[in-house]
Amino acid sequence: MGEMGAVRGAFLYGVAAIYLCAFASLYMQIPGLYGKEGILPVRRMLPFTGKPLLDQLTESPTLLWLCPWLGLDTEQGMELICLLGVGLSIIALVAKPLRDCFIFACLWFLYLSLYQVGQVFLYFQWDSLLLETGFLAILVAPLHLQKWRAAPPRHHDGITFWLVRWLFFRLMFASGVVKLTSRCPTWWGLTALTYHYETQCIPTAASWFAHQLPSWLHKLSVAIVFVLEIVVPLLFFAPTRRLRLFAFYTQVLLQALIIITGNYNFFNLLSIVLAFSLLDDQHFHYGFRQSKKQNPASPGWLRTLQALIISLTELAVFVTLVYGTIHYFGLSINWEKRMIESKIVFTFHEFTRWLKIVTPFTIWIGVLSLSWEILGSLLSSLMVRGFISKLWATTQWAVFAAAAAAMFAVSLVPYTFIEYEASSNLRPEVRQMYDLVDRYQLVNSYGLFRRMTGVGGRPEVVVEGSYDGQRWTEIEFMYKPGNLSVAPPLVAPHQPRLDWQMWFAALGDHKHSPWFTSFIHRLLQGKKNVIRLVQVDETKYVFSNKPPTYIRAQLYKYWYTIHRTDSTLNDWWIREHVGEFFPSVTLGDPNLESLLREHGFKDKVPPKRAVKDVLPSILKLTREQVEPYSGVQVIWGLYFAVLFISLFKVVTNRKAKGSQSKPDWKRPEGKDVSGGGEVDADGRRKEFRRPEGKVRLPTEEQSPENVRRRK
Repeated sequence: MGEMGAVRGAFLYGVAAIYLCAFASLYMQIPGLYGKEGILPVRRMLPFTGKPLLDQLTESPTLLWLCPWLGLDTEQGMELICLLGVGLSIIALVAKPLRDCFIFACLWFLYLSLYQVGQVFLYFQWDSLLLETGFLAILVAPLHLQKWRAAPPRHHDGITFWLVRWLFFRLMFASGVVKLTSRCPTWWGLTALTYHYETQCIPTAASWFAHQLPSWLHKLSVAIVFVLEIVVPLLFFAPTRRLRLFAFYTQVLLQALIIITGNYNFFNLLSIVLAFSLLDDQHFHYGFRQSKKQNPASPGWLRTLQALIISLTELAVFVTLVYGTIHYFGLSINWEKRMIESKIVFTFHEFTRWLKIVTPFTIWIGVLSLSWEILGSLLSSLMVRGFISKLWATTQWAVFAAAAAAMFAVSLVPYTFIEYEASSNLRPEVRQMYDLVDRYQLVNSYGLFRRMTGVGGRPEVVVEGSYDGQRWTEIEFMYKPGNLSVAPPLVAPHQPRLDWQMWFAALGDHKHSPWFTSFIHRLLQGKKNVIRLVQVDETKYVFSNKPPTYIRAQLYKYWYTIHRTDSTLNDWWIREHVGEFFPSVTLGDPNLESLLREHGFKDKVPPKRAVKDVLPSILKLTREQVEPYSGVQVIWGLYFAVLFISLFKVVTNRKAKGSQSKPDWKRPEGKDVSGGGEVDADGRRKEFRRPEGKVRLPTEEQSPENVRRRK
């Protein structure tokens, strides 16, 4: 690949922007999720053991062990970590010289500290993906030893940035493979999208319109998804630039369509940031202004032959891709019905045999591609002028090459989960290395939408409250489906983690989701922090004046309404009652008390301490300032603040440059501001000496006689 300084900067900028979203989103939900009177109080995760601090950090690497030293509760420690993460993210976004490996190391460890105690509300694949990407950002980011100077050339950038490309490949390839290895009939029948738009966790309004598309287009879209997730990722390591650009734009298009039709918080944005690893500086706008370097020593006919071979190779790849898609997915045009028919023409056993061949093949592609980057970086380091500079560049190369090789080897353990035989062939030393770093979330396995849920209708839990046990009123959530006439909202990049877990809870029995019992208990108690997870605006919460006496939960099946040309659209959903999800309970109910004891929620709440120290007071004041706003409003407010600061810096810099480049004729007479004379191309100052008394007047110089004399 070519130069990648600009691409590296864009990648680091994107990672910082996603960190800002992740920390801010979680901060808004901490009191309701992890507070003393929250759903899952975080104090249970860090009990006092009496062990030394180093042992505690080794067992569970989180900065929250330092809370007693700072005079903070564990909940306050989580808030402090989130605020520090928001602050560092903003600094990394607005100050390019500070966008270095130290900042990203802090961001990574801060988010890891939250992940260790986040429990079920923080155990999502995108949280693991952010941690893995954040660790790679530490290796990719430069080290600015002097903040006011530009970073020196880094000849190992190709090695570290290759790890980002490998992560993106593992993410996409595994996500496509698991859909077929799961034997889900909807994926094999190409009907998954027929159910996906209405059964995803938090759909958008655009998903309703996508659901109305004809079924043949849904099936064709599933076939294209398989191609984009299984076949196209192999082009991530293509030696030609156009193939990598093709892979980049197809992946960005896929992620953009997912963003439009589904609220998947920062996950798809993070996938686009990972896709930057397929680019080089030539593809950025200011990179085009630099002339491409060509080798003048090579004759013209040789360059023409080389370009012809590359073009023919790329053409062969595209033709193979189109032919394979048509052949293996049985694409044919039905002219009578005006549709494209599609079906999978290979069997499960044929796919597993293909996977046994391809999985080791992709590993060897990774080995060869990484080796090529390491060798190229070594040659670049050895060509540095000066013994000290060459020694320093070679030392950096050795360190980062060893780190990249170790990261690649460790990543093979979760990557080979997709194929048993390849996983069993890994060396024991590699597994031992993986076990050592597993707690730090350096590498993870991925595979989204393994099985399509909600084939018979979207299961949805509806919570209801009552004062007399006879008349029940539905408790509406801000984001998840409930009211049939309310349009699905646009939430991303914020993730309402309670609404997400409500979707998972509906897939099974309530005993499989112990947190749900605690949630019901907090609603009966009328805890405001938990209520704010349901409705930020308390006036929209039906029991805002007085907590309900009874609460129950019912299970429904939801479907999108079908738009017809001869009818008007009033509701977005239709639903059908399935049965009881959680029985009617009240405070002191024996069944509720039994469930709370069974799941460990009956421990005594420690008394609230008076806030006297400065740090707890600052945290309390900050919480009071943001309390009236939702997570979506806070996140977009921070993004607009970063945009305003960046625009202000641009305008200020332009004015500063404009003031420094004033014309000489505007300078006051008799003062030599520049120190005398002009400056030539070599930086030497020119001096002009004029004999006294020989200054020609303008009228004399412009006279016709003088003009003819000069000619």
